[in-house]
Amino acid sequence: MALPNGAGGYQIGDGNLTEVSFTNFTVPTAYTATATLSVNDLAAGVVIYTSASTGNMTLPTAALTDAAFPSAKVGSSFDLALIATSTGVPTIVVGTGWSLASTSGAGVASKSVLYRAVRTGDATYSLYRIAG
Repeated sequence: MALPNGAGGYQIGDGNLTEVSFTNFTVPTAYTATATLSVNDLAAGVVIYTSASTGNMTLPTAALTDAAFPSAKVGSSFDLALIATSTGVPTIVVGTGWSLASTSGAGVASKSVLYRAVRTGDATYSLYRIAG
């Protein structure tokens, strides 16, 4: 059975509640070594790590994050998936204004880890490891 596509996807207020919910997605950056992530990486929500070596993925400063997402309020959150496609282990390292609320920023070789970033104040964020 084919799903109805009505107005081309679920739209708030359009009444087509059984349709697929579309979102925007930016093709993620693939990193091969230690790097500082950009706010564009955070906006994309996915970072790919392709190296067979370990490497640190440093978050951009919380001030840069605030500037990139000016509508974020205290308690606003977004998710970031760290995908390791090889045997290397990427590790999320907090930038200025960030804290690591979970026990580890370490990724897992050949697997994905999901984090949730929460704005806790002006130019301050906490990062929680929520899966993987």
